[in-house]
Amino acid sequence: MQIKTLLTIILTISLMSCASTSKKDESMSLANFDERWDYNDPAGTEVIFRAMLDEIAFKDHPEYHLELKTQIARTLGLQQKYRAGHTLLDEVEQALTPAYTIARIRYLLERGRIYNSAQNPELSLSFFMEAWELGLKEGADYYAVDAAHMMGTAASPDVQLEWNEKAVELAEKSQDPRAKEWLGSLYNNIGWTYHGNGEFNKALDAFNKTYDWYASKNDLKFMQIAKWSAARTHRSLGNIDIALEMQTTLARDMATSGEEDGYVYEEIAECFQGMGEPEKARPYFLKAWKILSQDPWLQQNESERLERLNALGQPAP
Repeated sequence: MQIKTLLTIILTISLMSCASTSKKDESMSLANFDERWDYNDPAGTEVIFRAMLDEIAFKDHPEYHLELKTQIARTLGLQQKYRAGHTLLDEVEQALTPAYTIARIRYLLERGRIYNSAQNPELSLSFFMEAWELGLKEGADYYAVDAAHMMGTAASPDVQLEWNEKAVELAEKSQDPRAKEWLGSLYNNIGWTYHGNGEFNKALDAFNKTYDWYASKNDLKFMQIAKWSAARTHRSLGNIDIALEMQTTLARDMATSGEEDGYVYEEIAECFQGMGEPEKARPYFLKAWKILSQDPWLQQNESERLERLNALGQPAP
């Protein structure tokens, strides 16, 4: 398990929020493909989904077929195969009719997500907005919350909080239990929005709320992510001793399960560095670099960060 940085925390929790097939599935005998998602292995999920698609004729279950295609497009986006994802969504768009409401909402969401993942958030917003409006109109709360949550990720910083709060309001009042499963992700996103605005005490409150929500679900993985986020915020507040204690405890707990995480090591290193102890920081910078330098997304988007980790992890001259 890898605990994510600010951007990838948002994306991962967003992706792993309760998945669900359409309430309009045409037959109870159809496999729930959303339950087959492995967001840590989009390539493997693509293989599974394409095999499932081959088993279902479009003429027999058209909306199911189109929804499944949107999720194959999502796997492509997660693999940074953006052109292939758009091409597949073009096929979905051409086959949509007014009767396929949920398929249309899912098409809009995935078109927007691919644009956003490809660092074109301005192109994603109209798709998320249309998905939000259509979801509200159709009473499809789960997908409307998803759309509002994506607006809270892709929109300009001055309106991100507003969109996340809209998503929380809808999720909390919804009668659809699937919509409520977004709440942990939304509390997390609100925390990072506050953090990005420099409102660190509010961010800490949001991350503590995120932790409590996942604790109520006994979801250890996301409890760890929330703890990492809270510790990171303590460092921003200048509470470096508290941040260091939390991160080292997290690293120790993970080690008992045979796990290690580059982002935890990075934070431990930053804490030692901030305390004026570069020699203690050095081995953690190196551990962080060895793990994080294997991440294709970081290689492409944060090469300077990786170079810094490597440099600070080298022995002093």
